[in-house]
Amino acid sequence: MDEMRYDVVIVGAGPSGLSAAIRLKQLNPAVSVCILEKGSEVGAHILSGCVLEPRALNELLPDWQGRGAPISIPVIEDHFWYLSKTHRFSLPLPPQMNNKGNYIISLSQFCRWLGRQAEALGVEIYPGFAATEPLFDAQGHLCGVKTGDQGRGWDGQPTDSYQPGVEIHGKQILIAEGCRGSMAETIMRHFKLRDTAGPQTYGLGLKEIWQVKSPLHKAGTVIHSVGWPLGFQTYGGSFLYHMDNNQVAVGFVVGLDYQNPYLSPFEEFQRFKTHPAIRPLFEGGVRLSYGARALNEGGWQSIPKLTFLGGAIMGCSAGFLNVPKIKGTHTAMKSGMLAAEGVIECFRTGTNDYEQRLRQSWIAKELYQVRNIRPGFRWGLIPGLMNAALETYVFRGHSPWTLQNHADHQQLHLASDCKPIAYPKPDGALTFDRLSSVYLCNIHHPENQPNHLKLERSELAISHNLELYDSPEQRYCPANVYEIVKDEEKSRLQINSANCIHCKSCDIKDPLQNIHWVPPEGGSGPNYMDM
Repeated sequence: MDEMRYDVVIVGAGPSGLSAAIRLKQLNPAVSVCILEKGSEVGAHILSGCVLEPRALNELLPDWQGRGAPISIPVIEDHFWYLSKTHRFSLPLPPQMNNKGNYIISLSQFCRWLGRQAEALGVEIYPGFAATEPLFDAQGHLCGVKTGDQGRGWDGQPTDSYQPGVEIHGKQILIAEGCRGSMAETIMRHFKLRDTAGPQTYGLGLKEIWQVKSPLHKAGTVIHSVGWPLGFQTYGGSFLYHMDNNQVAVGFVVGLDYQNPYLSPFEEFQRFKTHPAIRPLFEGGVRLSYGARALNEGGWQSIPKLTFLGGAIMGCSAGFLNVPKIKGTHTAMKSGMLAAEGVIECFRTGTNDYEQRLRQSWIAKELYQVRNIRPGFRWGLIPGLMNAALETYVFRGHSPWTLQNHADHQQLHLASDCKPIAYPKPDGALTFDRLSSVYLCNIHHPENQPNHLKLERSELAISHNLELYDSPEQRYCPANVYEIVKDEEKSRLQINSANCIHCKSCDIKDPLQNIHWVPPEGGSGPNYMDM
């Protein structure tokens, strides 16, 4: 097996990983830095709203405008709506959602640009290489990662195109895989980093980009909504970001702590677009892109210990999304910059002070002040909004308590206690099915590679999930990966792993945590160009 050695190895070429690499080279150009990216190219697996708050970027690369950053659409209007089934009502804009000075961007394009800035400084980036196994030295330090093998058949045996993985060793290993990264989860379990933190909670975000003809389009407009089509007990909401060239990014987020096993986040998203206040924007338009991704919602009380023997965890792998602000790119970037500073300090003194730096930074202040807002929605939409107002305008982030989160996979009610949801059939113009949507993700999975969606006990898919919850994986998956089929009147779970868009919802929401997402061959999965 080949080996490669660097001073610093970074797993993941997202905002935090790329920012860490750039900051490392700014602080010490002699430090050798390698980034491993499981996507086919930088940005291929990046999906976000995204409205960028440029605070961290201004600190990292103050001359970003002169460098040609793909940031050109300033926010000029902000709206916050409550939707009933037939009407919309304007709500006061919370201060956290004020987007003055922010920009509507494509995060995948932004990460490609950040990658070029890193490479210009001497950072080596290897797309198409998925980190699959941690490597430990005799003292128990994380000393590297192994990349996945290429060319194994569906049975796990080498084929004619087999190439073994590579061991990548580093003095410090920085984990920046994004939300629910497999390596991050392994490292957190190994070093027990979550022992002093609350459970992480998640949302599933779905997004489409449309080319519209509507006179309602106005570049720089930002609209968020709560309410219909979700009921009062389900957390979630929408976004509409008006980009240039008559394009609109539309998205929908459903908290994965929802209770009704019949709920389908994808179908709720499609239904949202039929609202009388939303439909006119898209009528006559063309859908260009589709994608979905889980996102962290736990906030301050769910952040694990960040450093361990041999490295640190950054960005959404740790969970720095500011849910009330609906932003995480700026905090991810800043965490990467602070992790880089901690690494340089470690090389100088032997002590990585990244965690201390972060807790003294504006990330900590920002997340601590809003720590109680998302957990308050466990009691429903109206109590959640009331609690958010109390936290924002009365306590101003200094309430004398901290609300705790709950694990999403424990929240489903039995199917027998819930009402099935009848979703309308897609019309193929405004609303669509999942298979035609997945086509727009530009997915590539070699058909004969091993299944990367693992069941610890296959029988539980029927004896537990089907019997008690009517197989919710059929509905929470936004890519039609999971299907219950009958063979001679006997039900079985069919896993269409080639459809997987790496959203991680199955790894999060399965009631018994029986489904495990592991990286497929490097370069597999979606290829998002503008998401």
